Amino acid sequence: MQLITVGTVAFDRIETPFGIAEKTVGGAATYISLAASVFLDKMGLVSVVGDDFPESVMQQLQDRGVDLAGLEVLKGKESFFWAGRYHYDMNTRDTLETRLNVLLELDPKLPESYRQAPYVMLGNLDPTVQGKVLDQMKDRPALVVMDTMNFWMDSALEKLKEVIARVDILTINDAEARQLSGEHSLVKAAVKILDMGPKYLVVKKGEHGALLFGPDRVFFAPALPLEDVIDPTGAGDTFAGGFIGYLARTQDHSFDNLKRAIIVGSAMASFTCEKFGIERIAEVSREDIDERIQQFVELVDFDIELVEG
Repeated sequence: MQLITVGTVAFDRIETPFGIAEKTVGGAATYISLAASVFLDKMGLVSVVGDDFPESVMQQLQDRGVDLAGLEVLKGKESFFWAGRYHYDMNTRDTLETRLNVLLELDPKLPESYRQAPYVMLGNLDPTVQGKVLDQMKDRPALVVMDTMNFWMDSALEKLKEVIARVDILTINDAEARQLSGEHSLVKAAVKILDMGPKYLVVKKGEHGALLFGPDRVFFAPALPLEDVIDPTGAGDTFAGGFIGYLARTQDHSFDNLKRAIIVGSAMASFTCEKFGIERIAEVSREDIDERIQQFVELVDFDIELVEG
């Protein structure tokens, strides 16, 4: 097993100024796995669903090389459900409804084949659950990437910090970086967060790109301007999946390769926004990714000569 991902597998109801998806498949682990599958042959997914979750989607994941031995199906129960409405700028949204359902019973038990995976992606979940996954790994993984959100900073800060100290890379958005660190400046925020234990920090800024912070080094990648943004749900998770999928494929954790992984993740995230739910990312090919990455190269490539005088 090259990679294991823990996170939600869920249903979403999404409203945007451009349409409504009444019940579409979502969840952090779903997006992460589909994105990473472009680069990997075999990965495991750790989550829980109810028996209302469609077999066709499970088969779709398996067809992309995602092993579901770690996906528990609870009979007679309903899957996690989230409903949200996006504002016209598509950067802000309101949560309309959250039904945790089976997520309340998630107690991850890793299959034996998962316990020596060299790459681990901890999707946004209760940090207690994230910690239990790390506890079950036989050896220290080559790379652990963790995502989290402001809810856990509000409700489980000390446990969250315990898990952050055990990971190599933390990925959060700019508001969460400021909340976690207590600093308004993202540069100062990164210094404080790196002092908590991670080697690197990735700050996601939506349509404004992403920042990678390491010891005394910073890299910025823009987001690709899209003509139409249909649904940004899951873009951050898709970013994380492309990011760790590329790193697991190359097995190179240098800062320069992390920069490449940021571009790959940004390219993957741009696809997700083009259709509702997982529809677009589920059909994307390696050729699609290569073409879009070239668009990123062209976006940021320039020569400059400073004029003297």
